Amino acid sequence: MDALVSQLFAGLSLGSVLLLAALGLALTFGQMGVINMAHGEFMMAGAYTAFVVQGVIADAGVSLLVSLVIGFLVGGLLGLLLEVTLISRMYKRPLDTLLVTFGVALVLQQLARDVFGAPNVDVRAPAWLSGAVDILGVGIPKTRLFILALALLCVLALSLLLKLTPLGRRIRATVQNRDLAETSGISTRATDRLTFFVGSGVAGVAGVALTLLGSIGPTLGTNYIVDAFLVVVVGGIGQLKGAVIAAFALGLLQAGFEYSTTASIAKVLLFVVIVAFLQVRPQGLVSVRTRSLA
Repeated sequence: MDALVSQLFAGLSLGSVLLLAALGLALTFGQMGVINMAHGEFMMAGAYTAFVVQGVIADAGVSLLVSLVIGFLVGGLLGLLLEVTLISRMYKRPLDTLLVTFGVALVLQQLARDVFGAPNVDVRAPAWLSGAVDILGVGIPKTRLFILALALLCVLALSLLLKLTPLGRRIRATVQNRDLAETSGISTRATDRLTFFVGSGVAGVAGVALTLLGSIGPTLGTNYIVDAFLVVVVGGIGQLKGAVIAAFALGLLQAGFEYSTTASIAKVLLFVVIVAFLQVRPQGLVSVRTRSLA
């Protein structure tokens, strides 16, 4: 029983990490159809932001909270720069955006190696996140619970942004009918840039959170980018609700497979399940009747 509960929480923990990694993609991919392979490198930039901030602020707790804010800004500004310089010239050319952003990802990885060196670096977790919390007789690391809470907080923040703010209304109008939004006086170009800023900023926050799980290095983002795209596709492209369901479903499935097999076999089985599911329901878990993100 304890082992089953432990695997359940392991699945929820993995799901929260996948959700953080995929939230920004659900926003940008859903609205603009951009296949941004540099999204993982924005996560890497957020992780290194936490490392730099901790070198300035000795208190690990304060450093973490400050890093979440600065990581959002760093990731968002990188995404905005990418959109303005390259992506804006390649809308409606998804294969071109895939190749270009893959090249940008390689450049950012090499830049990280040049600045921080090849060996991985560590970021200290604050004292209030050390140890574990006993739940149903199983010790759950506080860092994992923090990431779960952070993922849910990001989902709530994005939901409120999309439903209650003028920017959210412009985003939904642009997603549902770009031409009509433009004739209504909405600057879809400005909306695209702000959307890319927010989506990439969430990737920066995800990178800061990942520093709590282990060492960080230039290839940090490559470990999550494929899984993040799988979450978006399985959940339904552009569907925030679907991304939430898919992230935790895939996390629980992988943890369940790992309970009776090995990690590598579990990954293979997970891909088989995903391929079979998409054959039956290619539009994903949440059907896109309008092109709304909510």
